[in-house]
Amino acid sequence: MGSNSSRIDDLPKNEYLKKLSGTESVSENDPFWNQLLSFSFPAPTSSTELKLLEEATVSVCRSLVENNPRTGNLGALIKVFLCRTKELKLSAECQNHIFIWQTHNALFIICCLLKVFICEMSEEELQLHFTYEEKSPGSYSCDSEDLLEELVCCLMQLIIDIPLLDITYEISVEAISTMVVFLSCQLFHKEVLRQSISHKYLMRGRCLPYTSKLVKTLLYNFIRQEKPPPPGTHVLSQQSEGGGLLYGLASGVATGLWTVFTLGGVGSKAAATAELSSPLGNQSLLLLLVLANLTDAADAPNPYRQAIMSFKNTQDNSPFPSSIPHTFQINFNSLYTALCEQQASDQATLLLYTLLHQNSNIRTYMLARTDMENLVLPILEILYHVEERNSHHVYMALIILLILTEDDGFNRSIHEVILKNITWYSERVLTEISLGSLLILVVIRTIQYNMTRTRDKYLHTNCLAALANMSAQFRSLHQYAAQRIISLFSLLSKKHNKVLEQATQSLRGSLSSNDVPLPDYAQDLNVIEEVIRMMLEIINSCLTNSLHHNPNLVYALLYKRELFEQFQTHPSFQDIMQNIDLVITFFSSRLRQAGAELSVERVLEIIKQGVVALPKDRLKPKC
Repeated sequence: MGSNSSRIDDLPKNEYLKKLSGTESVSENDPFWNQLLSFSFPAPTSSTELKLLEEATVSVCRSLVENNPRTGNLGALIKVFLCRTKELKLSAECQNHIFIWQTHNALFIICCLLKVFICEMSEEELQLHFTYEEKSPGSYSCDSEDLLEELVCCLMQLIIDIPLLDITYEISVEAISTMVVFLSCQLFHKEVLRQSISHKYLMRGRCLPYTSKLVKTLLYNFIRQEKPPPPGTHVLSQQSEGGGLLYGLASGVATGLWTVFTLGGVGSKAAATAELSSPLGNQSLLLLLVLANLTDAADAPNPYRQAIMSFKNTQDNSPFPSSIPHTFQINFNSLYTALCEQQASDQATLLLYTLLHQNSNIRTYMLARTDMENLVLPILEILYHVEERNSHHVYMALIILLILTEDDGFNRSIHEVILKNITWYSERVLTEISLGSLLILVVIRTIQYNMTRTRDKYLHTNCLAALANMSAQFRSLHQYAAQRIISLFSLLSKKHNKVLEQATQSLRGSLSSNDVPLPDYAQDLNVIEEVIRMMLEIINSCLTNSLHHNPNLVYALLYKRELFEQFQTHPSFQDIMQNIDLVITFFSSRLRQAGAELSVERVLEIIKQGVVALPKDRLKPKC
C-alpha cells in the first residue's frame, strides 16, 4: 500500500498492491516489502466501512488469485511476516514502534487476503496457494514447507508469548482476528467438517502442544478486558485521526467478523457497546468459543473443548489427573467477576453456559458462592428485556437458570438473599424482595410474553421446568410473586376454555358440512393442558413440601379458588388436584369460622395458624 496511500478509494490503483498481485515475482528480501507495509489510511470502524474496504480491494485479490501460482507472492508475504515475528518480542521490549507497526500491517493484509481466499475457493485450493513459489508458469514445488501451518502456529505463539503493551495491543487483536478468519471454513460448507485443515493443524499438528496455553491466554484476555491504548500512545498516531490507525483496522475486522460469528447475527443490539470497550477481550472470547465448538476430528476429540472442560482453580492444589490432557489452572474469582460483569453480550452468556455445562469445577465453585445474586441478576435482566434480545441470548439465559436450579442448595439460598429497589423491573415497585421471588416473577413474565408473542413451545417448557426445579424449595414468597403464579394459571385457564369452546363449535359445524377442513384444536388443547398440568404440579410441589413457608401463596389460592373448581373433576388433572383442593377446602373452612369482612392481615394470621393445625400426612406426595 505504501506510505502515500491515504484513502480506501485509492486502493484499487495503488502501485504497491498492484505489484503484490501482479505478474512479477517479488523476493522475500526485496525492499518492496518495507514500502508496501508502511501504509497509513483512515481505517474502517464499522462493518459498513469494512465492506467498502473489501469491495475496493476485490480486484487486487482476484488478480493475486490468478497470478500467485506463477509468482508465489502470497508465500513471500507470509515468509516476510514469519521472519518479522521472530524479532517481535525483542522489538516490544526495545519499543521499536516502526518494526511492530509494519509487522501488524503485514498481518492485516494477510488477514484480508485469507478471508477472500476462504470465501472464494476450496480448502484444497487454499492450501495449494500457500505452497506456490517462484517457478515456471503453472508449476509449484511439491516438497515445500507448509506455510499455512507455519502461519497458524506463529499466530498461536504470538497470542501466547507477546507481552501486552500499548504498542503490541493492535497486533495481538489482529492475530486473534486472523485465527477466527482461518477457522471460518465451516461457514462455507453445508456438511459438518471433521477433516478440515483446521482439524489437521489444530488437533493433530505442531499447534497441539499450545492448546492449554492458548485457552488460558484467551480466558485471561476476557477476564482483564484491556481497553485499547489512548490515541497518544498509538504507533504513528499522528498520521491517523479519530483514535489511531491500528486500532481502527483491528476493530474494523472485529466488527465484520462479529456480524458473521455472533449467535444473534446483525440484530444483536447488545454486542456493539461491549465490543468497543475491549476489542482484545471481545475477539479473544469469540476465538475461544469457536475453538470450543469445533467438531471432534474423526480420530481425535477436540483438545480445546477438553481444556475448557477440565481447567481448575489456582487455589486447587490437587494433582491433575493423568487421564485428562491440556488442563491448566486459572483464578476462578477473577473469571466469576468478569462473567458477572459481561452478561450484556450474548457471547459472554454463551461462555457462561459452556462453563456451567461442561466444567464441573466451575459449576461447583459458582454454586458455592455466597454472592450468586451478582450472576443471577444479569441473567434475569436478559429475560426481563426479552423483546430487546435475540432468541439465542434468551434461550442461553434460560438454560443457565435451568442448570442452576437443578441444585437444591441454590434453590434454598436464593430465597435467603434479600434485594432492595430493583430499578429495571418496571411493572411494580419492588422495594424489597428475595432473589428467589424475583426469579419467579421474571420467568413468569417470560412465559406470558411468549404466550402473546413468539408462542414457542420449548420456551414454555424450559421456563416451567426451571419453576418446577425450584418449587419444592419455595420459601417466603413475596405476595406479588404468589399473585403472579396464580395469575398465570388464570391466563392458562381462560385460554383452555376458549380453545375448548372453539373445538366444540367446530365439531358442531362439521356435522353440517364435510367439505371444510377443520383446525387442529385437539393438538392446541393438548399443548395447553400439558402446560396447565405443569403449573398445577409446581403449585402442588410447593404446598406439599413447604406449605408452612408460603402463606402468601395460600392467600392467592384462596382469593382465586374458583379458578380451580373446573379442574377438580377433569380426568387429566384429578390426581394432581387432590392436594390443592384439600388446601383450599381446609383454609376456606377456617376463614368461614372466623367470620366475614376479614382484613388481609387477619386472613394471613388465620392461614399461619391453620398451617400448624393441618396434619402433614394429609398432603400426599406426588408419586
